[in-house]
Amino acid sequence: MKWRLKKKKSVLQNSQIGRKLVTISETKSHIIEQFRTLRTNIKFSMPDEPLKTILVTSSTPGEGKSTNAANLGVVFAQEDKRVLIIDADMRKPTLHHTFKTFNKVGLSNILARRWALHEAVQETFIVGLDVITSGPIPPNPAELLSSQGLDALLQHVKNDYDIIIIDSPPLLSVTDAQILANKCDGTILILSTGVVDKRAVKKAKALLTASHTKILGVVLNNYKTPSHFNYYEEYSFVE
Repeated sequence: MKWRLKKKKSVLQNSQIGRKLVTISETKSHIIEQFRTLRTNIKFSMPDEPLKTILVTSSTPGEGKSTNAANLGVVFAQEDKRVLIIDADMRKPTLHHTFKTFNKVGLSNILARRWALHEAVQETFIVGLDVITSGPIPPNPAELLSSQGLDALLQHVKNDYDIIIIDSPPLLSVTDAQILANKCDGTILILSTGVVDKRAVKKAKALLTASHTKILGVVLNNYKTPSHFNYYEEYSFVE
């Protein structure tokens, strides 16, 4: 089994870039500068505390959390960091599509104690960036995320990576994001401008506060700045 995965992985590493990785496909775009700014702001947000585990979530579906999580991982790897992205959205996983990896073995297998951690980690075509995909969709994601298995996993990968980015389901849909937020050093909330309403944002913030996480900031996705601002037209980071 492991041999077949390794052989197929080499083919995937040479395949085309994931369709949403703008930090790779548009290297001269202002968008990549926005992600670099986001990376810098994250580092400045907790200067006196170790920041290893970052949760990326949104209030409602379709606001761009998975795209932001993937591209944020790329810009950290471009800074020569050892980066691991975990797809903890076991209800609607997308990470394996973005990085062209397999999803036969992943987070759900580790938490169910079916596979070992090292058997689920996959290298990507980005130097220094590894991923753990969601694995098969389980019937009980919240129970798996609440288990001691996730604590053990995070403790282990903290020794191997500089930054661990976790992509979770939206806050207002299920309880998974709250569970994960409580286990991470900080959380970034993705808001799609013109899509999410104020009440949803307030409720999402209240849920994060209740989970006792540090809110690192908010990314305003699809935000259009006035024309006299020449840079960064589509993304904005607010602490």
